[in-house]
Amino acid sequence: MSEQQIKIQLPDGSVREVARGTTPYDIAMSISPRLAAAVVVARVKTLTNPTLRDETAKDGAPSSVAEEQGSEAAMYGAAESGESLVDLAAPLTEDVALELLKETDEASLKVVRHSAAHVMATAILELFPETKLGHGPATDSGFFYDVYRETPFTESDLAAIEARMAEVVARDERFVRVEESREKGLTDYSAQGEFMKVHFIEKFTKPGDEISLYRNGGFTDFCRGPHVPSTGRVKAFKVTSIAGAYWLGDEKNPQLQRVYGTAFFNDKDMAAHFKRLEEIKARDHRVLGKQLDLFSIQEVAGAGLIFWHPKGGLIRKTMEDWMRDECIRRGYEMVFTPHIMRRELWKISGHEGFYSQNMYPPMELDDAEYRLKPMNCPGHILIYKNSPKSYRDLPARYAELGNVYRYERSGTMHGLLRVRGFTQDDAHIFCTPEQIEGEIADCVEFAESVLKTFGFAEFKIELSTWDPKERKSYVGSDENWEFAAGSLKKVLTAKGIPYKEIPGEAAFYGPKIDIKLVDVLGRLWQLSTVQFDFNLPARFELEYTGEDGERHQPVMVHRALFGSVERFFGVLIEHYAGAFPLWLAPVQVGLVPISEKHLEYASRVKKQLEAAGLRVELDARNEKMNAKIREFTLQKVPFVLVMGDKEAASEAVSVRTRGKGDEGSVALTAFLERAKGLVESRGVAL
Repeated sequence: MSEQQIKIQLPDGSVREVARGTTPYDIAMSISPRLAAAVVVARVKTLTNPTLRDETAKDGAPSSVAEEQGSEAAMYGAAESGESLVDLAAPLTEDVALELLKETDEASLKVVRHSAAHVMATAILELFPETKLGHGPATDSGFFYDVYRETPFTESDLAAIEARMAEVVARDERFVRVEESREKGLTDYSAQGEFMKVHFIEKFTKPGDEISLYRNGGFTDFCRGPHVPSTGRVKAFKVTSIAGAYWLGDEKNPQLQRVYGTAFFNDKDMAAHFKRLEEIKARDHRVLGKQLDLFSIQEVAGAGLIFWHPKGGLIRKTMEDWMRDECIRRGYEMVFTPHIMRRELWKISGHEGFYSQNMYPPMELDDAEYRLKPMNCPGHILIYKNSPKSYRDLPARYAELGNVYRYERSGTMHGLLRVRGFTQDDAHIFCTPEQIEGEIADCVEFAESVLKTFGFAEFKIELSTWDPKERKSYVGSDENWEFAAGSLKKVLTAKGIPYKEIPGEAAFYGPKIDIKLVDVLGRLWQLSTVQFDFNLPARFELEYTGEDGERHQPVMVHRALFGSVERFFGVLIEHYAGAFPLWLAPVQVGLVPISEKHLEYASRVKKQLEAAGLRVELDARNEKMNAKIREFTLQKVPFVLVMGDKEAASEAVSVRTRGKGDEGSVALTAFLERAKGLVESRGVAL
């Protein structure tokens, strides 16, 4: 092969030799013009030691996908680690594995959105040339651009920006990547007063580097890319909102304006997105929490502190009772620990050094400084350490629904989902190294059981590991970290659970498995976590007597399955839109006597249902029947039983089921059996 030739491996394993400098677009065109028109971006992986298939198939026929029927489909495959995205116009200069990505690939949508952010920045500078630019990344739901402008943007300004974006798209300006020296970039941006661009160049590059810029028309931006071929490929977009954001997150710095937008490949997808946003809005747990009288946050008491109202309290009790019963059934022992402890304890645990910014300030009392607990683990460690342990005592599993307090910044709190005081369904397992994988496997199975019991059928797993390059952020030896991460991987592999590894996201004391549930709208929620800890047992000098009679150090598992009762409840509200399954509903059955003369029978029905363990509310008001039914419907009560002359005479009830309507008259005993069965099975459907 000539030095001017390189090898390109396609997803089907076939290989092409092409001239050095050939672009992904050239390769797409050589396959078919239709493919070239459809692709958005390229994914490449350098082949430093390529093991490439023979260029001729065994039967002697050419293996080039250009000559095979259905070759376009062969161009797309799953991404692997170490891969990167490049522009379709990027010259290829070395042997690579190449994929050409169409609109069906998730990565393509993010490239379109990042390009839309450049289109928006172009429009802003054309309309408001005094504006200084920050950065404009793609997000999971769209994109934004941080800008500095002394005059706040108005709603009419946002409309003007969107209209100008349409003009930029219509101009179909090519996105062109150019490179120049870091020094020239700093000089030019400094002269223009672009203080944020100067900061980014200084932060992400070093002296002597070349930097990349992207130009479209008269607009140039410091950017790593990649982008779509031209602005005309940004077809469906909308400027959605604006918010304030301090430069670098520091309130002492200038306040920026963050302009949000979204973009899709077509108007149909964008319309579906906004329809979904309306559904999300209708499920907002803060709105439903007030409407259904479940909880409140009282300004006079403080932000991020939750008041559970009677109906919310009933659901909480049901959740906690189930969790405690399950813990005991699975061999956990229930414990309780204080809300405040001496500051010295948090120094030993390492929280004082690694987690102090999330803790409330120390309180000076008579004998020492104390801190509100952000975690339950040191308390459980002290219980373990209070008496000698033998290998026969292990594993020791301590569980607690414990209140903890963490200092969340004022701008980060969000209803039940991000609070300052919450209840963690925490447990800590102390065991021998030989027992650790079995205990982790049991915790993962327990987590799956929790999610399925509460109606979540789908979840995704992430394995958060350490980043050796950030050594100062972690405690413990390299060997311990490798052992811990290896144990978690073995468990997930043995259980056949696919997972995504996230380097650098481990806790300071050990790696963790994060289980993210998928709700009815397809949103991911981080709730359950299982963490391996070899550090706290060492810091607290924990021991057990082994079978050999010698002293050994146990290892430790942290696990929280609700995550927090508050956050889990908030997700439940949104998942069910407040229409809880029967076993969780605060009022399970509403009783509606047609008139006052039926009140006596309704009262007898109430007693029977309550004796069977159901939560019942009787509307004895002198109101019309339809008004009473409407009230129970608005409160999303699962069953409404209407009672008149016919029902009273035959010991029956007329059943109205949430979501189904009037189901007619049935014997009271039959309804009672049905309701009890649904509660006992914890069924989701009525």
